[in-house]
Order: sequence, then C-alpha cells, then structure tokens
Amino acid sequence: MFGTLIGYANETKNASNFARKKTIKVEFKNVKKGQTITVKSENGLTIYKQEIKNTGKFSKLFDFTALKNGNYTLELNKDFEIIIKNFKVENGVVNLLDNGRKKVFKPVIRTKGNLLYISKIAFNKKPLHVVLYYKDEIIVEETLKSEDIFNRIYKLSKNYVGDYKLIINSDNRTYIKDFTL
Repeated sequence: MFGTLIGYANETKNASNFARKKTIKVEFKNVKKGQTITVKSENGLTIYKQEIKNTGKFSKLFDFTALKNGNYTLELNKDFEIIIKNFKVENGVVNLLDNGRKKVFKPVIRTKGNLLYISKIAFNKKPLHVVLYYKDEIIVEETLKSEDIFNRIYKLSKNYVGDYKLIINSDNRTYIKDFTL
C-alpha cells in the first residue's frame, strides 16, 4: 500500500515494492503530538483512529487482512493540512492506488476583538461554504468560489456579545469552530 511515507507523506523511491501486501508499514517524519492517523472506508466511516503521542517520527505496521473488499483512505490530520493516501483491499491484499497522495488544506480561523478571520489555500479551486451562527441563528451564509487562496474578514457587531459557531464546508469536509465575543 504505502510502503513508507516520509516527510510530508512523500513516498520513498521503493514504494512500488510495497504495492501489493497484507501488512504495510507507514512512516511519517515531523509529526506533532496530538495529530491523528485515521483509516476510513470509501463511505467515510472511520475504521481506525490513533492520536500521535510523541513529536518526531511516527511508524506503525498495519494489518488490513480483516478489511472487507473496497476502497479506503489513510489520513494524517495535521495542524493546517490533511494528507490523504488511497488504497484498495481485495481478498485481504492491499493495493496502493495510482492516484497518489492528496493534500487538503484546512481553513485557518481566528478572532481578534470583534473581527473573524478566515483563510484557506484551495489550489483545487473547490468552493468554500461559510455559515456563521449567533445564538443558533444564521447571521452569515455565503459560498466563496474559484480562488487559490480564500481570505475573508468579518466584522462582528460589538452589540452582539456571546457564543458564535462557524461551520465551513470544503473538499467534502466540515470544519467547526465555536468562539465567544
């Protein structure tokens, strides 16, 4: 499947030697404590999830022989990005799919005073759907399209102090941020 994934999930030159195996060794350099490794089915169901315990190098041997036939992903969920690798299981044998590695950049959300800042890298030109709630009521909803980098600043009224919820949908993923002014 992955052979060895190194650095920012780059495959080593000998990864093709591992293209059809039952057990696969996965390695990442430069992981941080708190990041997660997740295996998901093609329906998005989480099969396995592990939190990284130590900063530095991560290495784990996976045995996928018990998985049903189908397509799966292995994801390294980092601070600002998710590195995704696709694989297929057929009769207990893992096949690395040729569509290679994919990287999804997560939105960066922060507040300062009554300003809400949202940034996201979107080289794939996928739209970004933003919904902002104040006390469970939608106060902003918009879909941003066709930019390599999304940057938005929302000025929130100082008269509306309390709990807010921001929901962002992009790349078939949902990101939620609760904050208080």
